[in-house]
Amino acid sequence: MQSIDNFDKSILRILQRDASLSVEAIADQVALSRNACWRRIKMMEEAGIITGRVALADPAKLGCPLEVMVMIRAGQHDAKWLEAFHKTVRAMPEVVGAYRMSGDLDYLLRVRVADVPAYDAFYKRVIARIPLSDMSASFVMEEIKETTALPI
Repeated sequence: MQSIDNFDKSILRILQRDASLSVEAIADQVALSRNACWRRIKMMEEAGIITGRVALADPAKLGCPLEVMVMIRAGQHDAKWLEAFHKTVRAMPEVVGAYRMSGDLDYLLRVRVADVPAYDAFYKRVIARIPLSDMSASFVMEEIKETTALPI
């Protein structure tokens, strides 16, 4: 890991809250000159510490209010199956997160859909494309905390 100092950490905290702020606004908040702040941001981008800047959207306002945690047991663990699984999951826009797990589950997917019938359609598309041992889902009833900010 590249070493970052307290100024860099302060800049990162600000950018994680609001990446649309101007360099001037960030520099004012961290007590640096505009140029020094800009250089630090560029250095963190070049080092891969800052990997991108995005706009966060409200899922309900965009027609996908239901979040589903999908638990998968593969049944197969060969390279061909793994490649097909990765290709399928990456191609499905409903999948907003995909994780290979340790323990009882092989994979956990975070899925966003409009409603239960939309999830059922998603489920049918997945099982038609990939042989699975088991696929089960839990519907998120209440979002208690959701953040993209890392604890720095």
